[in-house]
Amino acid sequence: MNDNAIRLGELTLDPAHMLLGVAGFAAFLLLVLLVVVTANLARRSQERADHMAQTSLVETELAEMKGRLQTVAEISVSRQSELTRSINERLDRVTHRLGQNMTDSSRKTTESLSRLNERLAVIDTAQKNITELSSNVVGLQEILANKQQRGAFGQGRMEAIIEDGLPKGAFTFQATLSNNMRPDCLIHLPNAPDLVIDAKFPLEGFEALREARAETAKKQAVARVRQDVGTHISAIAERYLLAGETQDTALMFVPSESTYADLHEKFPGLLQQAARARIVIVSPNMLMLAVQTMQAILKDVKMREQAGLIQREVAYLTDDVHRLRERVLKLQQHFGQSAKDIELVLTSSEKITSRGRKIETLDFDEEAKAAAAAARPKMPASARKKAKATTAQNGDGKQPDLIAGE
Repeated sequence: MNDNAIRLGELTLDPAHMLLGVAGFAAFLLLVLLVVVTANLARRSQERADHMAQTSLVETELAEMKGRLQTVAEISVSRQSELTRSINERLDRVTHRLGQNMTDSSRKTTESLSRLNERLAVIDTAQKNITELSSNVVGLQEILANKQQRGAFGQGRMEAIIEDGLPKGAFTFQATLSNNMRPDCLIHLPNAPDLVIDAKFPLEGFEALREARAETAKKQAVARVRQDVGTHISAIAERYLLAGETQDTALMFVPSESTYADLHEKFPGLLQQAARARIVIVSPNMLMLAVQTMQAILKDVKMREQAGLIQREVAYLTDDVHRLRERVLKLQQHFGQSAKDIELVLTSSEKITSRGRKIETLDFDEEAKAAAAAARPKMPASARKKAKATTAQNGDGKQPDLIAGE
């Protein structure tokens, strides 16, 4: 046995074998290390390749992303420009509409202000008219408070109605009658006595009746109206109804429609008294109606007066119509004779044209002329006599048919 052997208990180890084992183990370790290194290198190469592939893929994706981003950027820029243009257009339209609306609003405001100024002017004018009317009403109250002025007021209204409705000469104001009484107006009726109109109507009782508030005051006012109006009716009948000089009916003029209505509504007894006394109570409207009736009567009388003149003028007009008819008949005869003369002239012109064609074509064949003469219709005796007479008058017998007008 080898002396260099190493004993480990019962186990004996040979150094050479140990060296070989260590060398083998070292070789094994080296081999393992080489395998590990090779595996690591292969793995790293694979990883590098994978990394490169990933890098290229990332670069490709980045390139695609860059392209997409660029497209998105371009789309965003275009959309931004379109959005900007659309916003600008909308702003322009809004600005235009706003300016137009402001212009319209300004115009409407101006028109409204002008209309308002016109209305204010109308209101000012109405205010002035109301002020003037108030002053006129005050003046009217003063006039109505005075009996003489009130009579002048009624006289003025009555005269205005008469002057507007009747012609001059058909009426007289403040005329004197045979009993020295002077009515306010006389209307001259044709072929009849004059019609009297009185305008001095008593209004004091009606004014007192309107102002009365207590029953006692109203009764006193009613009694005063009945007394004043009844006395006035009797006075008109006594003063102005003259047989043969005036009509047996007179008109009593009431210058107020409201007073006339109150009289008819509240005082029927006075109306009956006036009817018995043949006094007709009239308001301004009723007087205008009566004036229009009298105007129609005057026109009818004038028409009757002019009836003879109208009949004479109608006779002259009838004679003129007869003379016109005779002259129209003569003119009709002249037109008929002219039409016949025109027909003869046309016949002669046709013959002249025919002879001109013969001369132009030198057609002087005697046989043709004889045949044409035989074919020509024979003239009546009256026409032949007329042709001979015309030929004798003209002193030329070469063309009797042309002159005869066949």
